[in-house]
Amino acid sequence: MSDSDWWSPWRADEDFRRVEGSIPLLISLPHDGSEIPADIAAGMTAPARRSPDTDWRVAELYDFARSMGAYLIRPRWSRYVVDLNRPADGTPLYPGRAETGLCPVQLFAGGDIYLPGRVPDEAQIRERVARYWRPYHGALQSTLEAIHAQYGRALLWEGHSIRSECPMFFEGRLPDYNIGTAGGLSCAPAVEQALADVIAARSGSYVINGRFKGGYITRHYGQPARGISAVQMEMAQASYLDERQPERFDPALATSAQSLLRELLEQALAALPSAG
Repeated sequence: MSDSDWWSPWRADEDFRRVEGSIPLLISLPHDGSEIPADIAAGMTAPARRSPDTDWRVAELYDFARSMGAYLIRPRWSRYVVDLNRPADGTPLYPGRAETGLCPVQLFAGGDIYLPGRVPDEAQIRERVARYWRPYHGALQSTLEAIHAQYGRALLWEGHSIRSECPMFFEGRLPDYNIGTAGGLSCAPAVEQALADVIAARSGSYVINGRFKGGYITRHYGQPARGISAVQMEMAQASYLDERQPERFDPALATSAQSLLRELLEQALAALPSAG
């Protein structure tokens, strides 16, 4: 895909887009999509059709990484269609804690996503997994394996964001930067240490493996013994945009966050070991 195609209007047959890169870095943005197919939207409440729980504008936030030579992948469709960062069988990521499912039914702020009688049944969920979830993961897997084959190592970076205050998941205000490595299992120790050094020096508002330890993608694809490190970055949206207008991306507001993200990526790549 050319650079111009990355931001062109979606074609009718497109469910996600990829950008080829030239360094062992793949940035995945599984909750960047906000569109909802018309047949699914018809069964949703009016608030849900606006897809308010999107990771707003993370594709624009990470756009600088294209000039670094990163590979990127982002979906077209909202997490309400199917959550690409959940296991295909719906197994909980955080047993006993509040979380959204494979096909969410509740808004983060409370309230129903679906009209009465329109909650997807098991057959409809399986259809969405086959139609939307598996193709994205197929592309993610093949891209990651191609990077690994070419460079002997790979860094998978999961770019996420959420409102800085979201009582459904946590009390008070979320730190600006929330790094997850599945408790150190999804990435090489040297990579996590490099991230810790940068974030401690650059930001007073961060946590590593706190509330957000990494979703399905981080946990599933991170294989540090093979030279594949996976990291999730969950950012408070207030760190890079005006949460009163989350659909609007202001480059001036995002400058500081982009500078820190670039340094994190650069130092993580510098520390990234090969297999063995």
